[in-house]
Amino acid sequence: MKTLLTWIVVIFLVYAVATNPNRVAGVITSIWDLIYATFHGFGQLFSALAS
Repeated sequence: MKTLLTWIVVIFLVYAVATNPNRVAGVITSIWDLIYATFHGFGQLFSALAS
């Protein structure tokens, strides 16, 4: 069951990239920006706590 679900997700991702690569690139960029902002915020928090 888990293998089937994994294959479905992979096939969907390949389909999404093939049909609309610009939108997928935008989503990935947004996710990366969110991750970066989160770690940057934690860095600022710990920096402020340390000083």
